[in-house]
Amino acid sequence: MTAHMPRFDVTIAGELNLDLILYGLPDELPPERELLADRMMLTLGSSSAIVAHNLAALGSKVGFQSLIGDDSLGEIALDRLAEGGVDVSEVRRAHGSTTTGLTIILPRTGWRNILTYAGTIAELSLKDLDFNYLSDSRHFHLSSLYLQQALQPDVGELFRRLKAAGLTISLDTNDDPQDLWGGGVKELLKYVDVLLPNAREATRITGTDDPEIAIQRLAEMVPLVVVKLGPKGALAQRGKERFTSPALNVTAVDAVGAGDSFDAGFLHEYLRGSDLPRCLASGNRAGALSVTRPGGTEAFRDKEYRERFLRDHGA
Repeated sequence: MTAHMPRFDVTIAGELNLDLILYGLPDELPPERELLADRMMLTLGSSSAIVAHNLAALGSKVGFQSLIGDDSLGEIALDRLAEGGVDVSEVRRAHGSTTTGLTIILPRTGWRNILTYAGTIAELSLKDLDFNYLSDSRHFHLSSLYLQQALQPDVGELFRRLKAAGLTISLDTNDDPQDLWGGGVKELLKYVDVLLPNAREATRITGTDDPEIAIQRLAEMVPLVVVKLGPKGALAQRGKERFTSPALNVTAVDAVGAGDSFDAGFLHEYLRGSDLPRCLASGNRAGALSVTRPGGTEAFRDKEYRERFLRDHGA
């Protein structure tokens, strides 16, 4: 009897929307003034979609489920994801007044404003997902736990079923806009094989101000904790073992999607069975590639540029 070969390397269920990035605006936005940006970019946004797109660009087979509105923004986002090589055959459209979400990003020097209309992001629920599709994979990844308000109460059940089907699971909670960090996140960690927070998220999940204590606590709950440290690179903690990898020195255009791109680079090598130093280096390389172009996927869309950058930086 021939063993079933999964259709995908990774499946992802999550948000799908566009990012509108406006550059050159002042730090203070006074009321009743018309303020002029000096550049703009309308690009594929949302953490889940950025991870999916960039994983596919790196060569992973990716299946994606989401809910978009019956509108032009949703169609543009869907087309961008499909152009990147992601299977979008199970993305559903909501027919009603709720439209596809949109995020407006205002980059500053060293920080940024992020304004999101959730739209259909908050409406994706367990009933919108095809379990057979998601489980036809070796691995499942979830991003943006706190944006997915309708799905969040059932994530534990989804994880339980996927683990029973033999998949490994990774989680990047991303930020909690309410900064409450509830939603049973610690209960979810018993199903998670790879947790991918940044340093702040690690401290907020564990309720400590000390990143080192946070990492140690998370390593007791999850087999592999991978922490993104921005300009300091990244580290991986597996039990008592620790591995570190420095960031690449590149000229950054903006940091939109850098963490999600890191996730893609790390998971691409992780699912190939690479050792943790190689996985970390791949994550840092993908994050660095991302910041050299506006938005989280633009550097990955340019095949010639992407391949040259990865080759020049040791891929």
